[in-house]
Amino acid sequence: MHTRRRGSSGSDKPAADEPPEWSDVDPEQIEERVVELAEQGHDPSQIGIKLRDEGVTGTPIPDVKLATGKKITEILEEHDAEPEFPEDLRNLMKRAVRLREHVQQNPQDYQNKRALQNTESKVRRLVDYYRGDELEPDFTYSYEQAKELLE
Repeated sequence: MHTRRRGSSGSDKPAADEPPEWSDVDPEQIEERVVELAEQGHDPSQIGIKLRDEGVTGTPIPDVKLATGKKITEILEEHDAEPEFPEDLRNLMKRAVRLREHVQQNPQDYQNKRALQNTESKVRRLVDYYRGDELEPDFTYSYEQAKELLE
């Protein structure tokens, strides 16, 4: 968005319509494990990685959506365990808070001043996107508010 450095190439997920035979875990068990991990404080992306690596009852889950028919965030919404803020917005707000504190301690660091401007711009853009659905209609981003919310 704010740079011309990196391309868009990367690995693609294999096209599959159903979970592999070796991953035959009951969808209800998967949902229980997802809610359990969310209650322990894990983000949806971390939950997916844990299920891929550790699995449920020792059987790895390569793709939660294939196994259950629902995304991890949909499962969390059904069980009222979704996070207060969307994960991407929370991560950007954390980065902006860290950058702001760094720039306050190092006022001559012009590269990170620019990085802070870019990051806060991305946060504001995401807030506009989520406002009304995931966030309150009158929510606006500010450093002080972000610092309070993330602690």
